[in-house]
Amino acid sequence: MGILSRTSYVIRSKINAILDRTEDPTQTLDYSYEQMRDQLQQVKRGIADLTTQKKRLEMQKRRLEENVEKHNGQARTAVQQDREDLARRALEKKKAKMNQIEELERQISDLQSQQDRLIEQKNDLQTRIEEFRTRKETMKARYEAAEASSTVSEAMTATGEEFEDVGRAIERAEERTEDMEARAAALDELHDTGAFDDVFSDKDSIDRELESLSADSGVDAELETLKSELGEGESESEPVEDAEEDVDLDDLEAEVADEDVETELAELQEEER
Repeated sequence: MGILSRTSYVIRSKINAILDRTEDPTQTLDYSYEQMRDQLQQVKRGIADLTTQKKRLEMQKRRLEENVEKHNGQARTAVQQDREDLARRALEKKKAKMNQIEELERQISDLQSQQDRLIEQKNDLQTRIEEFRTRKETMKARYEAAEASSTVSEAMTATGEEFEDVGRAIERAEERTEDMEARAAALDELHDTGAFDDVFSDKDSIDRELESLSADSGVDAELETLKSELGEGESESEPVEDAEEDVDLDDLEAEVADEDVETELAELQEEER
């Protein structure tokens, strides 16, 4: 499994773990993006380490190449001085160094191939991260818009329910107001008819009817008394002259009228008591 494949697998695993632990997708996307950036940084550090190793091998190769030149010069000098044995030893060292150089060149070539592959994978991962960032921002904007729309819808729904409650409260208030108005009108009507007097009295309907009959009887008795008094007055005044009879009759009528008024006034006062 390559570095990019392992990186993708780790990223997917962490994303799935985060999705299981969180409920806010925007936080999940931000976290995933940061994790991908961390993975990219690790890949870059790996490339840097690989490049460092390659540079070390190249420096070692240059030192060996310098030794090869040195041993080659030593061999030439030994031959010129007829020291074949020294020339042979110098050439043997030169050959050993050249073998090491060949091995280093293979290692450097392998490291270069790995470096090129990692750089390509790094560029691919970086492109994917940028694409993910774009999609992340788009998804965050869509989620926030959807969340705002949902919040508004929930608020409108709650407002509708509250309006329903307010409407029912207004209906109950209107019904209670109408009941109170009807009760007030009924009390006014009872007050006008004198029902409250009956309510506060300890007399029943029979007592009140008897009192009414008694009052009527008293009026009738007073009327009969007045009639009898008037009859006696007329019998005593018969010998008087006609002119005097007219005057006395007028005075009598006035007196009778005054007595009627006084009697009625007394009755009214009795009824008020």
